[in-house]
Amino acid sequence: MSPYSEQRQRVKVASFLEAGGRPMDMELVAGKGGIKHVIYEAAINRPGLALSGFYKYFPHRRIQVIGLSEYSYLDSLNAEDRHKALRDFFSQKIPCVVFSRHKIVPSEAVELAEEFNVPILRSQMITKHFINAATIIMENLMAPRMKVQGTMVEIQGVGVLIKGAPGVGKSETALGLIKRGHALVADDVTSLRRDSAGSLIGGPVFSTRYHMEIRGLGIIHVPSLFGVSSVREDKKLDLVVTLFDAGKAGASDDLRGSEARQVTSLLDVELPHLMLRVAAGRDMANIVETAELNAKLRRLGHDAVKELDERLISLMTGAQVVSE
Repeated sequence: MSPYSEQRQRVKVASFLEAGGRPMDMELVAGKGGIKHVIYEAAINRPGLALSGFYKYFPHRRIQVIGLSEYSYLDSLNAEDRHKALRDFFSQKIPCVVFSRHKIVPSEAVELAEEFNVPILRSQMITKHFINAATIIMENLMAPRMKVQGTMVEIQGVGVLIKGAPGVGKSETALGLIKRGHALVADDVTSLRRDSAGSLIGGPVFSTRYHMEIRGLGIIHVPSLFGVSSVREDKKLDLVVTLFDAGKAGASDDLRGSEARQVTSLLDVELPHLMLRVAAGRDMANIVETAELNAKLRRLGHDAVKELDERLISLMTGAQVVSE
């Protein structure tokens, strides 16, 4: 069985309300029966043209936001025209409607929301601010996701995923890094998502957040022992390190050079991947910390291996010239 499980998110109105309810001061007003409707697109739509009767190219799969302009337009109509405009609008199989600026929802809209099972939400935010915040939340909720077996830490601002077979010492290595002043992101299982910029963001699964399991010791609560600065909610992933026991694998030597430095792909994002051998008396926390610093130098354009190769070639070339 593969240690990876990938999942593309189907976002329901209930999930959007749960994620954005508090930060966007949003509440459910009507249409609770449609709370499980799926929102298929992250973009937010303002249905001004639709309310005026133009439904060609209407993006009905998005969250619909009634801002000040749309609200004022509806308020300018007589009761019959307003009811017709709203009925046509709610019959389009839209996932939900949000009234911004904490506007009072018209009674016709409440009735139609119950009839068509379309949730109506209300937010106190100004429309443009709501759209910006809602778009970010939807992009996060809809981002491709996967769970990977491994412990993730932040080392001097760099996200490092530590993988390896059970019992190889992933959590113990992470614990050593935490004691050196670095931070835990997730232990044992790490949740990854790909954001709109194409970066991988790692975080803990809810059930094990802030906790670690150390063999022989049991479960520990990291911030209680090492302070709140010893944990992170999420972090961009920059480097993958795999720990392996050479003895168990039937090998005796470390992988060297290009054999140890590889590339791995997670959610179609390529990341540098380093293989490190575990052995008795070897300080893996120190080695992983050094590997992170070396990877950071390579991203800045300094490659120690390439520099040494060029120096040796230069010396060898010079020696041959002298001998001639």
